[in-house]
Amino acid sequence: MNAQTKPLPTVFDVQRIREDFPLLSRTVHDKPLIYFDNANTSQKPLSVIEAVSNHYREHNANVSRAVHQLGEEATAAYEGARDKLARFINATSRNELVLTSGTTQSTNLVAYSYALPRLQPGDAILTTVMEHHANIVPWQLVAARAGATVKAAPIDEKGELIVEKYIEMLTPEVKLACVTHVSNVLGTVNPVREIARECRKRGIPLLVDGSQAVPHRPVDVQALGCDFYALTGHKMLSPTGTGALWARKEHLEAMPPFFGGGEMIREVRFDGTTFAEPPHKFEAGTPNIAGFVGLGAAIDYYASVGFEAIHAWEQQLLTYATERLREIPGLRLIGEAQEKEPVISFLIEGAQATDLATLLDLQGVAVRSGHHCAHPLMQFFGVPATLRASLAFYNTREEVDAFVTALLKVRKLLM
Repeated sequence: MNAQTKPLPTVFDVQRIREDFPLLSRTVHDKPLIYFDNANTSQKPLSVIEAVSNHYREHNANVSRAVHQLGEEATAAYEGARDKLARFINATSRNELVLTSGTTQSTNLVAYSYALPRLQPGDAILTTVMEHHANIVPWQLVAARAGATVKAAPIDEKGELIVEKYIEMLTPEVKLACVTHVSNVLGTVNPVREIARECRKRGIPLLVDGSQAVPHRPVDVQALGCDFYALTGHKMLSPTGTGALWARKEHLEAMPPFFGGGEMIREVRFDGTTFAEPPHKFEAGTPNIAGFVGLGAAIDYYASVGFEAIHAWEQQLLTYATERLREIPGLRLIGEAQEKEPVISFLIEGAQATDLATLLDLQGVAVRSGHHCAHPLMQFFGVPATLRASLAFYNTREEVDAFVTALLKVRKLLM
């Protein structure tokens, strides 16, 4: 294609995109909604809502259990979502993807099916100070049962992982390493490829919590080089109760089932049961079929917008929002990593985070206050809670301005 026929770059039309999200047009307390709680859960485009509704109207049946037309349609849609997700994260095979209820279930699957059978007294699991509880508590539970320990690599005051310390802590007793791809509190992007490379040198498997990464950036599990990658659907435009664990084939083949019941078996006999091949041996019971139909529609929606455009717009919003917040007297930013996704945590001197969030809600602004399921991180920064504004590609500069105006107003009420 020559210069004369090459299409011009398209402008990111955020107002057009917002039309696809019905909830964004509502009001809260007679104020236009400003939804800045996307790290908690994202809003859903009409295509996802309609996909779920259409499944129940036209195709509702259980999967893999019937040869009638509805059963075949439901199974095709459910397994089709697995195919889309495999392509979405560049898995080498669809059979490397276990469909779960989200990152918490995915992490617990690895804890009980992979880690626990291998842990011995004196062994350790390595994680970091910035992790969500879902990447801490499961390891503590299995470590306690095995007589092992959980170690946490430190971060610095900017909210960045001290990578050389993490690598230094990859000692021979460490049998599994864990790290979040993107912090749900700080927005910090961790150097997963570098960490995975160092883990491979030492023969230590690496699990990555990708919950906050997949909504904002393309993820290529092959390029990252990790062993396990967990993700949550409801943070990436999909229904709640959806998610997945990607794992290397050799790990899934070696891992015993975590849940027992229907659909994860080949044959059940009282003298011994044989199990289905991965990933189905980890998918006992009736799944959230309609939810995964919605997840498939969400992946299609991401493809229609394009991650390059999404990432560029969100980085603009992050920069703009950070600059505007710096204008507010007494505001302390928590976490100023060099590479971030659009998550901003902060405090205002003399005001409680919960009070700020409550008053902001009266102005139509939805933000998160609290410890964000990250108690060790709060302890590191010496605070009980923060206020978190987390943005998405359907947010606007005008919303940032309205948010700052509302924040200045509620600050005066609390001073």
